[in-house]
Amino acid sequence: MVAAAAAEGGFGGGVEEGVGESSSPPRDAAPVPAGSGGSGGGGGARDICGQVLERLVADGHAEASEPEFRDKLVAHFGRLPHSYQLDINVDKAADVLVHQSVLAEAKDPERRPAFYVRFLRLEDVDQAYDSDASEEGDDDGDDLSVRQDTQYTHIHEVVFSTIDKPKLLSQLSALLSDIGLNIREAHVFSTHDGYSLDVFVVDGWPIEDTDGLHKALEASILRNEGSWSGSSHSSAAERTLPFQVKGGEWEIDKRLLKMGGMVASGSCGDLYHGTYLDEDVAVKVLRAEHLNKNVWNEFTQEVYILREVQHPNVVRFIGACTKPPQFCIITEYMSGGSLYDFMHKQHNVLNLTTLLKFAVDVCRGMCYLHERGIIHRDLKTANLLMDKDHVVKVADFGVARFQDQGGIMTAETGTYRWMAPEVINHQPYDNKADVFSFAIVLWELITSKIPYDTMTPLQAAVGVRQGLRPGLPKKAHPKLLDLMQRCWEADPSNRPAFQDILAELEDLLAHVQGASGKTAHDPANDSSKKD
Repeated sequence: MVAAAAAEGGFGGGVEEGVGESSSPPRDAAPVPAGSGGSGGGGGARDICGQVLERLVADGHAEASEPEFRDKLVAHFGRLPHSYQLDINVDKAADVLVHQSVLAEAKDPERRPAFYVRFLRLEDVDQAYDSDASEEGDDDGDDLSVRQDTQYTHIHEVVFSTIDKPKLLSQLSALLSDIGLNIREAHVFSTHDGYSLDVFVVDGWPIEDTDGLHKALEASILRNEGSWSGSSHSSAAERTLPFQVKGGEWEIDKRLLKMGGMVASGSCGDLYHGTYLDEDVAVKVLRAEHLNKNVWNEFTQEVYILREVQHPNVVRFIGACTKPPQFCIITEYMSGGSLYDFMHKQHNVLNLTTLLKFAVDVCRGMCYLHERGIIHRDLKTANLLMDKDHVVKVADFGVARFQDQGGIMTAETGTYRWMAPEVINHQPYDNKADVFSFAIVLWELITSKIPYDTMTPLQAAVGVRQGLRPGLPKKAHPKLLDLMQRCWEADPSNRPAFQDILAELEDLLAHVQGASGKTAHDPANDSSKKD
């Protein structure tokens, strides 16, 4: 519902002109909050442009003293309906500069909707709007929620501009609602040349922080990108899945999540140990300062895939927090850490039984994923985690994709030391790219060394393109050596599928265990420390 003002002389004057809507009551004498409204006791619409100019000069805004600025100001007011002039508070004339800037930015199709965010002091907000606003439907049936049942001390103003179109008011309100904001006022104008200027006063963002709110709005726009642009500039295979992060049965109750210490830190987020409903969990937190289109795509992709998979050798998804100011993914806590750390930081050398057990676990997880059309695209020991019983599980699906997602995948995605040559070369690839990465993982398990450790990652990638592979270990089981070399064949069609790899490894593990009389083992006891 919209609290609309239709009285003459107020914001509702736009109703007669077919432009302009508001959630504010008539403002015959009241000053306008948020720098958007009222004549501020000035001389009305006839000389509002001159009053704004004088105030900007008096307040020391350098651009207001430039010779051409007055013409720009006149053109700005000329683009907008008469109701906009009535809505300007001369005491807050600098807001006109914000409106000019946002309208100018909206001319770039890549930046629509353009927007600006600022924090409002309580004295900037006219409390009359909360008590006097009526609740009436607007002509188009658009829906804006005006909540007055909660007192917030943090109030923000958001100014939008984009191409004007039907139902834009509803679309903008949905965008704000998507990140948990309540709309206290809406001042909506249409320019005479087809753009919108929309000013919202909102509460619900829990802190003064505007950078975080700005990034949350960017993320909300990205989640609904198709409705703004109608198309995507990225290739079909690299678009995010047609999935919007909306709360479901997997949306966690933040009140029940207890954060512990940081376990690891990555380029875009941090991993914490925590508890949720008395269960140990891992909490992958997205850092707000790194929130951009690619990071958001990886976040939504990982949530989408994790909620679709359930297997003993795939890390178990517990839930996610998709509402600002903190975005996070919660999975089971893997107390054994990653295979990378187990070998390279704890300096463990695996015996054959342990090596095969780990490799079988990985293959079972990858078989499950490939059977469901999921390509991991970043298979490496750092993304293979162990639980308290040393069961290895595949983790980290930020760059994973469904193979039938559409288009041909050619993006260079993954980590160079484990990356298949067709991926490095930006050639079309399929799930056999994961098989190549598994070959490097297998080599790592055999040697307890980092692949191409004398090279930089880029040097390794160039070498792999030219046919370079890690040196064959001298003391490895011949069947493992044969399997490994088949898995890293240059031609993907010559590489075996994970189902066949699993069968070979299970047979070899059964043979080794039978020969040694073992039916079970503890990897902690079956491995030794490197000198």
